[in-house]
Amino acid sequence: MAVLTIRTYPDPALRKRCRPVKAVDAGLAALAADMAETLRAAPGVGLAAPQVGEDIRLIVVDLSVGTDPAQLHVLMNPEVVSAEGEQMEEEGCLSLPGVHERVRRALRVRVRALNPRGEEILLDGQGVLARVLLHEMDHLEGKLILDHLNREKRDVLKKRLKRLSRAAS
Repeated sequence: MAVLTIRTYPDPALRKRCRPVKAVDAGLAALAADMAETLRAAPGVGLAAPQVGEDIRLIVVDLSVGTDPAQLHVLMNPEVVSAEGEQMEEEGCLSLPGVHERVRRALRVRVRALNPRGEEILLDGQGVLARVLLHEMDHLEGKLILDHLNREKRDVLKKRLKRLSRAAS
């Protein structure tokens, strides 16, 4: 396993709509394992393939931040089957360093996806798990936290992030 480089805004890879996973193979399993390792090293609770430069519909979610292997979810081609309720909480993103903003999301979701064996599964998430699933699935559509904010706040954050990006280059 390897720790991958996490892409940060304004990297164009973060704005691409990802293509579906067509086949579960050893290469995909290796990518998922590397993403899980990257998530633990960050540390974070969720990571989507475009954040490591891959334009496929793959996310890894681990609310335990690497302390409980049973909480690691590797999901391919995830899609929301149902969503209920509403929550407005603060979110951060590994691709938006230093950004923490309140975002409105569903309180409960049911997600259909393929697991690492290529089997279709249903995953029910509530509260934080629902939020993280929806956040990571946004990445697969090329959406970021910024897209959930009002224009004024979004413009201020974009300028700040671009300055940070230039300073880091």
